[in-house]
Amino acid sequence: MEKISSLLIDLKARLQMELEDVDSINKLYNFKSSFIGKGSELNLLNNRIKNLESENKNSLFSALQDIRSYIFTQIEKKKKDIEDAQIAKELIQQAVDITLPSRKVTGGNLHPLMSAISLIKSIFASIGFNFIEGPEIEDNWHNFTALNIPEDHPARNLHDTFYIKGADRLLRTHTSSVQIHHMQNHKPPLKVISVGRVYRSDFDSTHTPMFHQLEGLAIGKSISFANMKWCLNQFLKAFFGRDIESRLRSSYFPFTEPSVEIDVRISDSKWLEIMGCGMVHPNVLKNVNIDSTEYSGFAFGFGIERLAMIKNGIPDIRHLFSGDSCWQKAYGSVQP
Repeated sequence: MEKISSLLIDLKARLQMELEDVDSINKLYNFKSSFIGKGSELNLLNNRIKNLESENKNSLFSALQDIRSYIFTQIEKKKKDIEDAQIAKELIQQAVDITLPSRKVTGGNLHPLMSAISLIKSIFASIGFNFIEGPEIEDNWHNFTALNIPEDHPARNLHDTFYIKGADRLLRTHTSSVQIHHMQNHKPPLKVISVGRVYRSDFDSTHTPMFHQLEGLAIGKSISFANMKWCLNQFLKAFFGRDIESRLRSSYFPFTEPSVEIDVRISDSKWLEIMGCGMVHPNVLKNVNIDSTEYSGFAFGFGIERLAMIKNGIPDIRHLFSGDSCWQKAYGSVQP
């Protein structure tokens, strides 16, 4: 029995020494496992005491439990010391020198598309146009029929238009539908523009499935083609910040008559079409209960991406949607 008592004292001393050498949580877990495992010295001594036939058997069990409790207490203390040391180390590593100068704060750049939209709105506001909005999900009547677009017109085909399955709904193909909503609910005179996303099934260097379009409309008494030409010339001059050479070409749109397209010169030998426009077709006015014998008007529409590309020298429309911060820094405008 004295030998077992001596072994218990010796075991406690050795466990204390081994615990002092533990310097990480992993090592501590390994120590704890070896301390209470089946093959541990503490467990082997426990089995020897069980097999003793001695009146001091209980006192030996009590001494063994005291060692077990003591070592467990020391393990918890060691664990806290290791964790506190690790936190202290991390705080030192992550310390910030508050005497260093602060980092330079730089403002972001406004995306060239958003910059163009803001400029367009301000220009038309300066010549008396009000800004209106409309839904991006339309029905066939507002998007096509009310605009005098025939049932067999190619624009209604699936390869051009995104239809919503199972309903007479579609993603609007132009912002012209907004003018229909507005004319249904307001009486002339009207001078409005609408800007928003439109959707067409097309994708290349100059087209994307989603793009931004502006639609303009002016309805009143004695409004003429000359009024439209003056309005759009004023806009082009203000948008590009210079006298840009433009020309009118005869064209066809179901919702205007007569209809023209406007081209601008982008080089000595190259012209680029930027918008379509014309006098509002009498059938369109009839569809929204406006008397075409008393009122006339003009409408125009253009893709904002194309104007932004010309203004900023951007060669590929897909760059506008790339999300490249370096590209935006090069082409975007600095916020004041």
